[in-house]
Amino acid sequence: MKRKLSILLSLIMLLSMVFNGSVMAASEMYTVKDGDVLWKIAKMYDTTWEQLAETNALKNPNLIYPGQELTISMDVPEVDASTKSTNITILHTNDMHGFFLEGDYDGMGAAKLKTVFDMYKAANPNTLILDAGDATQGSNLVTLSKGENAIEVMNALGYDAMTTGNHEFDYDQAQLTKNVDMADFPVLAANIKKADGTDFLTPYIIKEVDGIKVAIFGLITPDTTFLSHPDNSVGLTFEDPSVVAAELVPTLQGMADVVVALVHLGDEGGAFTSTVLANTVDGIDVIIDGHSHSTYSAGMLVNDVVIASTGEKTKNVGIIELVVKGTDVVSVDASLFTKEASADIEGDATVTALMDVIKAENAVIEEEVVATTPEILLGERADVRTGETNLGNLLVQALKEESGADLALTNGGGIRASIDVGEITKGEVLTVLPYGNTVRVIELTGADVIAAIENGIEDYPDAKGAFPHIAGMMVEFDSSQPAGSRVVSVMVGDVALDEAATYSLATNDYLVAGGDGYDMFVGKKVVAELGAMDEVFIDYVNANGTEAGAIQGKFKDVSAMVTGWILDFFQAAA
Repeated sequence: MKRKLSILLSLIMLLSMVFNGSVMAASEMYTVKDGDVLWKIAKMYDTTWEQLAETNALKNPNLIYPGQELTISMDVPEVDASTKSTNITILHTNDMHGFFLEGDYDGMGAAKLKTVFDMYKAANPNTLILDAGDATQGSNLVTLSKGENAIEVMNALGYDAMTTGNHEFDYDQAQLTKNVDMADFPVLAANIKKADGTDFLTPYIIKEVDGIKVAIFGLITPDTTFLSHPDNSVGLTFEDPSVVAAELVPTLQGMADVVVALVHLGDEGGAFTSTVLANTVDGIDVIIDGHSHSTYSAGMLVNDVVIASTGEKTKNVGIIELVVKGTDVVSVDASLFTKEASADIEGDATVTALMDVIKAENAVIEEEVVATTPEILLGERADVRTGETNLGNLLVQALKEESGADLALTNGGGIRASIDVGEITKGEVLTVLPYGNTVRVIELTGADVIAAIENGIEDYPDAKGAFPHIAGMMVEFDSSQPAGSRVVSVMVGDVALDEAATYSLATNDYLVAGGDGYDMFVGKKVVAELGAMDEVFIDYVNANGTEAGAIQGKFKDVSAMVTGWILDFFQAAA
C-alpha cells in the first residue's frame, strides 16, 4: 500500500510540474580524461560546449585537464503549451579566399571548419551553413584550378548556400558559370541581370527548418564591374542592392517566417554597404555580410538588424542563434568561434584527405624555387593600400624594366600577401599575384599620369585598393587638400613631368580596362603586351634579385612638412 501511495504521489508531483511549466533540473559529474576536449564531452551529453563552459564557469574553454570534475546539467525543458519555440543556428563564413589550409597567419583551415560545423549540427540539427562570397579566389591552392578546387572543398564542408563575391568573377563569366554548376549548393545574387532582364544567378531560396521557413537571398556590390576585371561583367547589369531588396523582401515575407540577407557589400563607405541596406530596407531579420573583411565579434546592430561578418581566411566561424516562437523571430544573437578556440580540435579526416590530394596536384607547380630574398617582402593589405613597400617597388620595377616603358604603376589592391625571408617559390608569387593579370604598356599624357596618381591617393591616409605603386617617378602631394587636387609635383628622373608630353606606362590589364577607378587608362593606345604579371615578376627577380625593392620615399606628403615648419616657428618664437 505504501509503495502504491509513493508511486501515486510521484505521478502527481510530475504532472504538477508539467502543467505549471516547471523545470526539473538534474546533474551529474564527469571526470576529464587524457585527450578530452570540451566540445566532444558536450556531444556525449547532447549539449553544447558553451553550456558546459557556463555551467562550470570556465574562463578558457580550451583549458581543461585530466582529473578535472565537470558538472553536466541535465535539464528537463519547460513545456510551453501555447507556442512552439524553435532554435535555429546559422553558421557562416566570408572572404575565405581559398585559404583552406591551417596556417600561422591564416585561419583554422577547411578540415577544422568541417569539425566545427559538425559539432554545431550535432548540438542543434536545425543548423544552416552559409558563405557571403569571395571563397573561390585568392590562395594559389584554388587559383591554379580557377576556383574549382574551392567548390570541391565547399561541397565537402556541406554548405547550404553562398552569395557570389566580386572575386568569383575574376576567372571570367564562363568559369564562374562552370563553378556554379559544380556546386552542390545554390550560388545566390538577386541584383545581377542579363541583357534580356533575366537573373544571372539564383536570386533566393527557401529552406524549411523544423517547420520554420527561412528565406535566404543574395546581393553583391555593383562595384564588381570595376573591382573585378571589367571584361568579366560585360553584358551584365548590377542593380542597386537596396532597391532590389526593397522590392524582394515583402515577397519573401509572404513566403517565409525568417528572412536572411546573404550579401557581399561590406562596410567601407559608399552607397552600396550593408549598413545602407539595414537602414533603408525593412523586414530583414539578419544580414550576413562579406567584402570588407570586417570582424564583428557579437554582430553590429543597425536599425534593429544584426549584421554579422567573420573577417577573412577561415579565421572565424560566425554563429547566429535565432529563436522563433510560432512564426515570429524573437531573438537574434551573433558570436564567433575563433581560430584560437579551434586549437585543440582535430580536423575532419575526409576533408584532410581531400586537401592532401589538392596539395599534391599543385605541388609540382608551387614548389619550384624562382629566387631568394634576404628580407621579408611586405605585401600586407594595410601596408600596400596606404604607402610604398619593398614588394610593391620590386613589382613595378620588374614591370618597367621588363617592358622598357618610361614609367610603371600598379594598384596596391592587387598585391595580396607578403613573401618570407629565404627561397621564393612560384607558389608564393602566385599567392601575391593570384589574379592572372597580364602586363600591358600604354601611351598616355603627363596629365593622365597626374590624374592616375590623384585617383590612387584620394582617400589617403585611409587604405584604398587603388593606391599606386610606381616606378620611374617621385611624387610630392598635400593630403590636406581636397581629393583630386593633392598632387604638388611629379618628377621623372631629374625632370618635372610634362603634362602635355606623351609617356609609355607599364601596368596591368585590370587597370587598362578601368579597374579600381583608373578610368583615365581606358581607350589608351596599347603599344606592348607582355605575359602574366607573376611570370614577369619571376623572370625579373630570378635575374636581378630583390635589391630594387628598397624604399626610396617615392611619395612625400608635404602637409606634414608644413605642419612641422609651423610648429618649429612657434617653438622658436616662444
